[in-house]
Amino acid sequence: MDENNAALNKITEDLTFHIRITRGFKIWMGFLLIGLSICLYAYTLQLRFGLGVAGIRDYVSWGMYLSNFVFFVATSLIGMLISGVLGLIGIKWITPVARIAEIIAVAFAAIAGLVIIMDMGRPDRLEYVFIYGRFQSPILWDVTVVTTYFVLSALLLFLTLISDIAWVHKKTDHLPGWVKKTYQVLSLNWTDTPEKNHIIRRCVRILLILIIPCALAIHTVTSWLFAMSFRAGWDSTLFGPYFVTGAFVSGGSAVIIAMYFFQKNYKLHNYITNQHFNNMGKLLVMVMLVYLYFNINEFLVPAYKLKTAEAINLHDLFGGRFALMFWAVQIGGLILPIILMLFQKMRTPLPMLIISLAIFIGSWFKRYIIVIPAQEHPYLPIQYVPYNFKVYTPTLTEIAITLSSFFMALIIITLLSKFFPVVPIRETAVERGLVEEKN
Repeated sequence: MDENNAALNKITEDLTFHIRITRGFKIWMGFLLIGLSICLYAYTLQLRFGLGVAGIRDYVSWGMYLSNFVFFVATSLIGMLISGVLGLIGIKWITPVARIAEIIAVAFAAIAGLVIIMDMGRPDRLEYVFIYGRFQSPILWDVTVVTTYFVLSALLLFLTLISDIAWVHKKTDHLPGWVKKTYQVLSLNWTDTPEKNHIIRRCVRILLILIIPCALAIHTVTSWLFAMSFRAGWDSTLFGPYFVTGAFVSGGSAVIIAMYFFQKNYKLHNYITNQHFNNMGKLLVMVMLVYLYFNINEFLVPAYKLKTAEAINLHDLFGGRFALMFWAVQIGGLILPIILMLFQKMRTPLPMLIISLAIFIGSWFKRYIIVIPAQEHPYLPIQYVPYNFKVYTPTLTEIAITLSSFFMALIIITLLSKFFPVVPIRETAVERGLVEEKN
């Protein structure tokens, strides 16, 4: 019994070691807040002078903002894959990874709702979407599923945290008084009894079941925003599964990046091990192979038929203005990472970090390629307009506003991971046989 208590105290100490205000945390948060302030100043310029400060014009009406929106929605789906799909089928190795995926899902889903506001010329009229929204409008569908997915993800994260919050409140003494008081409120007087554990497990299971169709809906609806038009490059019935699979790729890379930094900075080497990086690498290879299949389908079918409008779009991608970005994304962000991760030596922490950064960046530019080129080739000819109406080029203001979404997501991830256990304490103790799981 004494050995069990000692081991349990050691786990609690290890997994709560990072819950303290350090100098490094202050510097990092200061950097994020300063960067966000500069970017928000750029947004005030857009509010004052209108969307003309961005590169958006009549023909390319969706620029970096919509590319960024699609990317944030996509990355948030990783919570569904890790906790929902793998969790429901009983995969055990995801225990230290699931909460990281849930934190990323909450952060990116929350910011996805804000990103769409960046593209609005009159954000003060946002409520009209809800008051006067029409069911025929895919925009209303998108707003509805994004909001629903965020609520479900936040509830899932909170429910899985309740037992750990109560545990940390009772078992640790190094926390500041205000943190312990906050934990006491958030724990909702939870006690470790079989009845309450059963209720939480049942509620979590219900949420996991609900979150799977909601997550599939959120990115399928996002794909419909494109696929329901007649534009060359968007007119495809494959966009639903194509977008969902791509979401798992960007989300999986985000989780691996977070795993690396949490392992190093929070000293979690005994809990986030090389085997977890190995397993995440295998999972990423699997979803990337499916995504590669959809990429081949996306371009092979129109390239074979080579209709006039599709031919113009494909020539622009394969050998025109977007060729460098297109091939860099396909080779550096998809094909090469798949090949590298087939070797076990590359599925270790540092190589996985580098590969995942390439995939993550490539995933963002992939959305840019989906959104921008198709708009530069409308069916109606572009005549008698300035050059900057024909060709889209992001402005510095637009880039700064886009960067603000990443600063906000990083702030949310930093705060959630800093003040709550990144690795579930109780589940880890149960898996190691230190706490009996009573039904």
